[in-house]
This record gives sequence, structure tokens and C-alpha cells, in this order.
Amino acid sequence: METAKELLWLGLDAGLQLLMQPFYYISIIFIALLYRRQVLLERKLFHVRLNGWGMQTWRTFLGGLVAGIAVSIVMAFLGISLTFAAVICIWVTALVLMLFRVRFLCFAYSIGVLGIIQFVLSWFPEWQPEGLLGSAITTISSLDIPALLALAAVLHFAEAVLVVLQGSKFATPLFLEGKRGKLVGGYHMQSFWPLPLFLLIPASGGSMVLPWTPFFGGEAWSGGFSMLVLPVLIGFGEMTHSMLPRQKAAVTSKRLVVYSAVVLVLSLLAEWWSPLMIIAAIAALVLHEGLVWYSRNEENERSPVFVHPSHGLRVLAVLPGSPADELGILAGETILKANGTLVHNKEQLHAALRQNSAFCKLEVQNHQGESKFMQRAIYAGDHHQLGAIVAPDPDDNLSVKLKPLSVFALLGMKLNVKNKVAANPGQTKADSTPDKPETVEV
Repeated sequence: METAKELLWLGLDAGLQLLMQPFYYISIIFIALLYRRQVLLERKLFHVRLNGWGMQTWRTFLGGLVAGIAVSIVMAFLGISLTFAAVICIWVTALVLMLFRVRFLCFAYSIGVLGIIQFVLSWFPEWQPEGLLGSAITTISSLDIPALLALAAVLHFAEAVLVVLQGSKFATPLFLEGKRGKLVGGYHMQSFWPLPLFLLIPASGGSMVLPWTPFFGGEAWSGGFSMLVLPVLIGFGEMTHSMLPRQKAAVTSKRLVVYSAVVLVLSLLAEWWSPLMIIAAIAALVLHEGLVWYSRNEENERSPVFVHPSHGLRVLAVLPGSPADELGILAGETILKANGTLVHNKEQLHAALRQNSAFCKLEVQNHQGESKFMQRAIYAGDHHQLGAIVAPDPDDNLSVKLKPLSVFALLGMKLNVKNKVAANPGQTKADSTPDKPETVEV
């Protein structure tokens, strides 16, 4: 009972510390900017927004808060040793890495890099410069890398859970240039979550001793404990044209669970035998990059889903709250008929819907290849396609080219639009027409 009261008071004090942590606010602002950029892209491509960036930020904030508490409970039994200087060091490393790629803003990368730096510094034990550099070297050399890698593993397990629960909900539909230059539909799935971690740390002269002994730290816990708040940011980014968003999220989640299990086992072994620390640190980096590479290669090898079949229009996305959403039309399904008329392109769909300005009947083929029939009244102000965004037609004039997102592009909040010359044999740039396709680089 006394331990519970002590933990409660320490938690309240850590909560106040969190409110004074600039890194927590930086992560939330970063997430808001990211979702704002997604909304701009949706408006550019479809002239509507599928999700509100404010609501997306709020949902990820709540998801991160719950996940942070869960990770803190797990780490209370694993144990970790941290100082405020170590927290600064970890965040500075993460922010530097983010300058190269936004996806590098990940605990596995920053801890892996710090583990490698610590290993290199161990070769030069007599090198002790003065000033800020000397303080940074002392802090890095004192980091408990195995415990931090264990924390990274637990964070990725929490990320796997969040990906399943929320990852597919924030997917952005895109028009992509597929093989042989043909346009295909796809999804860009990118989400981040800010996690406040309330970590128990060993503290000499503490008023109480934990009733259990955490795995990392050993005898250091015999002197008592304290609590330190560590705001972290976790997230994932995937692109898919071969799976539905929820399917891609499920696959990504399973791979993250395997990754977190491997890193956790290596960190536990590194605590038992210290020479394994460098192997665990490198593995955290290499395996994470391996997941990214494997996912991209897998997408390149698979056939696209969001292309129009020989009969009908393939649905790429459905606007929330739209008539199509109310009718139960799902992404990946195929609109075969509208008001009894077969449709093969968007113009035919528009014409079929205009046959009856007050009512519509649809025949839609579901994922299992079965037809379902639906009908609904049409009201003034309804979306011209009932809120169904279909896969691109061959003559659509706008596509997206994905490229690594930098922090400077994110802060600039601009979408780089480039005209593409039509791929007609012998056509030169001077011969191109004003209606040539555009590419949005994101």
C-alpha cells in the first residue's frame, strides 16, 4: 500500500515534469503538421478531404497516452537507468537523424546509433575532451544500452498494437504511376504517436525500495527508486497498392511483433554478456531497415488491386459520412451498374447517376466476387460520385510520386507539382499540350 502511494505521488510529479518537457510538444506539433500535409494532398488529388487533421492528431495523442502508460508498466519490471542528460542526448540524436529522413525519428535508430558510438568510444578510454563535447561523451558512455534497446523493443510492440487499431484509419488514397507508366490506385499509410513514458529509475537514498527487483540494474535498485518522464515518438510508414489498408496494417503489425521479440531477446542477452551489446545495437538498425526494404520489394512484386477490371469501376476509397459510406460500399469493391446501366469509367458513372436526380440504384461486387444491390435517395449537396473515390482512369492527369519526406519539406507545407510530358513516341517538350499530366511529389 505504501509503495502504491509512493508511485502515485511520483507519477503526479512526473506528470508535471512532462508539461515542462519541450520534446513532448515538439512531437505533437510534428504530428499535426504531418496530418495537415496529408489533408493538403487529398484536396489536391480529389478536391475533398477524407479525414480532419485535428481529429487525427487528437486520436493519435490519446492512443499514444494509453500506450505510454502500458509501456511504463512493462518497463517497471524490466528496469532502466536514465538521467535527464541522457534524455537530452537521446532526443538530440533523434532530431539530428530526422533531418535526413522523417522516418528516422524512431527510438530504435537513435538508440542503435548511440550504442555504436558508445562501442567506438570504448576503444579510446583516455580521450576525455572538455566542455560540451566532453559532457556528451560522458553521457553516451554511461548509457545503459541493453536496457534502452529493451525499451525500444517494448515500444515497437506497442507500435504493432497501435498499427492494427489505428494505422489503416489514417491511410491516404493516392494515384500512383505503376509498371509501364500506367496509373494505379494505392494508399500511403503514415502515422506517429507521442508516448509519455513514466520510467522507474534506481536512486540512492530513496525513501522506499521496490518489492520486486527489475531485470536491468541489479543491485542498483537496493538503494531505492525514483521516476523520470521520457517523451518519445513512435510511428510507421507504408505504401501499398496490392492490399487493402487494414490488410497491410495487419501484415506490418505481425512483422513489428517479430522485430520487437528479436530485439528484446538480444537486449536481454547483452545484459547477461556485454560484448553482445554492439550486435544488438546493429541488429536494431539493420533489421528495422530490412523491414522497410522487404515491404517495398514486396509491393513491387505484387499486382495492383486498385485498377479497374474489364467490367465496372474499382473503388479506391469512400468519404466518411457520404452516401457511399451509408450504403456500405467498401474500398476494393467494384461498382458494376448505376441505375441499371453498366459503367466502365467515371463519365459513364456520372451520366448513369444523372438519369434519376432524386434516387439511385447500384449493383456492387464485393471482395468475394458476389453482387450486392443497394439503393438510396439523392439529396442536394451530395458528392457527385456519392462519395466513392474510384481508381484512376488511364486519362487522369494527376499522380503522386513518393519520395523520402524531409523535415524541411514538412515545415514548408508545400506540395511540389511537376508537369509530365505525355509519353507519345517522338513527342518533345515543345510539342506537349497544356493538358499534360501532373505529378505531385510527396
